[in-house]
Amino acid sequence: MSGLSCCNWDGCVRQKCVQTTVASPFDTIDTSLPFNKYAFLTTHNSFSITGVTRLTFYNQEDSVTDQLNNGVRALMLDVYDFRDDIWLCHSLGGTCYDLTAFEPAIHTLREVEAFLLRNPSEIVTLILEDHVSSHQGLTKLFNKTGLGKYWFPVPNMPQKGEDWPIVSDMIKHNHRLLVFTSNRSKELTEGISYQWNYMVENQYMEMVMAEWTRLRVTTAPNHRSLVSLVLVNYFRSIPRQGTACKERSSGLMGVINTCYAVAGNRWANFLAVDYYKRSNGGGVFQATETLNGKLICGRDDVRSCRKGILKHAFNDLLLRLGLTWKGPGHGGAEVARSDRDQILSIMSAQEKSSPGENEDPEFNLKEEKNHSGLNLGDDEFLDEL
Repeated sequence: MSGLSCCNWDGCVRQKCVQTTVASPFDTIDTSLPFNKYAFLTTHNSFSITGVTRLTFYNQEDSVTDQLNNGVRALMLDVYDFRDDIWLCHSLGGTCYDLTAFEPAIHTLREVEAFLLRNPSEIVTLILEDHVSSHQGLTKLFNKTGLGKYWFPVPNMPQKGEDWPIVSDMIKHNHRLLVFTSNRSKELTEGISYQWNYMVENQYMEMVMAEWTRLRVTTAPNHRSLVSLVLVNYFRSIPRQGTACKERSSGLMGVINTCYAVAGNRWANFLAVDYYKRSNGGGVFQATETLNGKLICGRDDVRSCRKGILKHAFNDLLLRLGLTWKGPGHGGAEVARSDRDQILSIMSAQEKSSPGENEDPEFNLKEEKNHSGLNLGDDEFLDEL
């Protein structure tokens, strides 16, 4: 079944198929909100993939392309100068070695470029642990990959905690790649945004709740209200495959809820994990969908937001058509069938005339809830929406 995996991972419940893709909030709802009003599944050390023999630890189990296809929209990458190039690497004492280096960064970035080319309505975020000291090294790297044409410019980023641009505008202008660096100087020298000018995050370490919900000391306390993105790190200092399923299935929402309070009653925009596919249930996929529900409409599931949007659209159309809603409790008669068909026809036409929004094939007003068979004189009609 699409979106499910039935792998027998170590430490996981046997013979249970679990969710392994996340619903896109852009497709499920629309792109009409600021970028910081959505949540995105994030892979920690996205490049550190099992199957590549290295004398180091691993964080993920499938390719960056597969990660993106499964709904991951932010990648955390460690970049180093190595072999006269820029590589993705784990380090020993801050130095990249043959047995800890995975591949030249250009290969992974070309996977990102290919994904953006195939998916013209998607946005990808790169969060770089930046150890590159070569002159204009990252600028040259991104220019080689062709990713420059997707670059979201630093001057367009909110400087004092305001909302980010509307996602539909970002897509329209092809500003679909956000890149953050851990090196403060590169915002000035290379035009790459310094992460903690725009983002607050919690401290990652071992699985101790009291420690996990501390904000990382990269952002000064008096500056935290001036950043509008929140990153929740939910991974160990040293990854463990054997405990990943249990940790994704219990405790995750507790950390997210506590970080919400610590971050000033703000839900996470990025949820970063190791072994993102592992869980005994909904795991990080369900958690990301919950975060989108909270951010978009204050509900526990992003799909629930769609009902509210449909209800608003329906009431708006009633007003524009000069029709009055009269439910059975108010002694009203049914809205005429011709009026009902007119409403559904207009709503469907609006759906088709809005490119880039609500393109989910399941988001069909007539099919999804069988609207054509509902009685518009029944109060339950709006509840069904």
